[in-house]
Amino acid sequence: MLAEVLIFVPSIARFRVDYLQLRLEKAQIASLALLATDGMITPELETELLANAGVFNVVLRRDEIRQLVLSSEIPQPVAATYDLRMSGPYVLIRDAMAVLADPQERIIRVIGNPVQEAGLLIEITLKQSPLRREMLDYGLRILFLSALISIITAAMLFFAVRRLLVVPIRRVVRHMQAYAEAPEDARFVITPTARVVELRGAEEALQLMQTELTSALRQKERLAQLGGAVAKISHDLRNILTTAQLFADRIETSADPAVARAVPKLVASISRAVNLCESTLAFGKAEEHPPRLARIAMRPMLEDVAEGEGLSATSDPACLVDVAPGLMIRADAEQVQRVLANLVRNARQAIDATGRGGTIELSAGEDERDWWIRVGDTGPGLPPKAREHLFMAFQGSVRKGGSGLGLAISAELVRGHGGRLELVRSDEDGTEFMIRLPKGGGLDLSADPA
Repeated sequence: MLAEVLIFVPSIARFRVDYLQLRLEKAQIASLALLATDGMITPELETELLANAGVFNVVLRRDEIRQLVLSSEIPQPVAATYDLRMSGPYVLIRDAMAVLADPQERIIRVIGNPVQEAGLLIEITLKQSPLRREMLDYGLRILFLSALISIITAAMLFFAVRRLLVVPIRRVVRHMQAYAEAPEDARFVITPTARVVELRGAEEALQLMQTELTSALRQKERLAQLGGAVAKISHDLRNILTTAQLFADRIETSADPAVARAVPKLVASISRAVNLCESTLAFGKAEEHPPRLARIAMRPMLEDVAEGEGLSATSDPACLVDVAPGLMIRADAEQVQRVLANLVRNARQAIDATGRGGTIELSAGEDERDWWIRVGDTGPGLPPKAREHLFMAFQGSVRKGGSGLGLAISAELVRGHGGRLELVRSDEDGTEFMIRLPKGGGLDLSADPA
């Protein structure tokens, strides 16, 4: 419609100017007949000349003298005067629209320059209604031609859009429908073929998403199978550990001081193993319990974790514990101990892999919002691939034969507390993890434990 306006409006204004210029030229030619006979023509000839020019009067100005060359009776007064010599585009368009909007029979005066410089100006009077009829007829022809061009253009655009967009989009939809029915089947992954850049980009993004989803579904299926196997193993292992726990309870009453000191730790380790098996079975049934929050003294827990891994200040690698004696946190003791045991075990294995000695540092503290626990080592650091998939199951393993489940489970347990497990640094000087647990109300943790 904008193109139609930009074409139609100037065209109709140009047509009006051409129409009036033609009347001026015919009037000038008619006046030449009178000038050629020294002003002696019959009234019949004068009437015929005016009718042929389509005007009522013709006035010529030559040598500063205004002369009425041809004249006849005007049926009504002149309603408007138009000077074509000094009219700009805006005035011409305005006057053309005014003619189209005015259906009344009016007499107008038109002033212009004579052709071939045959005087200073020429002035004519004529009816406006024939001009309006000609303009309407011309406008209808333009509209018809524009409509025809628009129909042809629309048809070409329709087929072009159908060929370039609709057909490829339908192909994408068919691929999506087929893929939705069998997402594990890699044969239904789309192959980009579109020639439109944007649509091809969409196809490539869809191909990437389908490829990743198919891979994830296959991995999920393998994990489901693995989960079933782990559940069976955990069930049997729990029975074995329960038997071991019974024997440990029997030797707890031994009079041997060394046995008396070792049995409580043995019983505690077996109990944690039994609880872990039961948690594994519960997890397989989607019944993982939320954290059971209680007050925990951090220094004894860190020392217990280090001792459970066979580490001390004099061992190789050495384990240093730096915690204020009275520091208490509020968390699930069993889950936090599992997280710390996993981090300490990974640190010890990283140092052992170097064949050199090293140090593992355990520290804890608090700020206004969180309790924090730091586990650092002087090992070789994590490779880039491990850092990229650090907390992803089966992808973040560093050791050969490792599954990468430890850090994934640890991160999940920390998130269950509303906290986060972060890799602070990992370079040639070692690796450092930070556990942050948000502080919660409900208990007075400033008091000493009972």
